[in-house]
Amino acid sequence: MPSDSFWDVAISPFVKRLRERVGNELLVLPSVSVIPRDPEGRLLLVQIIDTGNWATIGGAVEPDESPQAAACRKAEEEAGVTLQLGSVLGVLGGPEYRVTYPNGDKTAYVVTVFGATVQSGTPKPDHEETSDVGWFAPEQLPFDRMGRLAKALFRDIGFGNGGI
Repeated sequence: MPSDSFWDVAISPFVKRLRERVGNELLVLPSVSVIPRDPEGRLLLVQIIDTGNWATIGGAVEPDESPQAAACRKAEEEAGVTLQLGSVLGVLGGPEYRVTYPNGDKTAYVVTVFGATVQSGTPKPDHEETSDVGWFAPEQLPFDRMGRLAKALFRDIGFGNGGI
């Protein structure tokens, strides 16, 4: 994965079938990001195995899956937690949400960002997509260890300039 990616280490069967038909052409994909907060206001982030970057929990929405269900699924997969989703913090897209993967696949993500709280489970990495999890105070977000997309996302939902 390139250092600016923040989702989907594994390609979904749906996207794999599309790629077989369109090759590396640009795909616009719906995706989600979820930012759980604890009672102290800290934000739960995951560290991506392939890049070592910190990122929000998230990924692509599968066919027939709601954004809410995708956000909950990704939280269980990436951090081992069950969430209570809160409000939508933003619906984002644009040039900074484009990724060209090492194999040449081009993707433009349209991201629905949810706030959330952890309902059950202790955050832990899955060791497939994520290598670590951590709670960060908003003023201590590790922008210097985030990819371009994660920085843009935090900037666009109002967390300072996203370190960029």
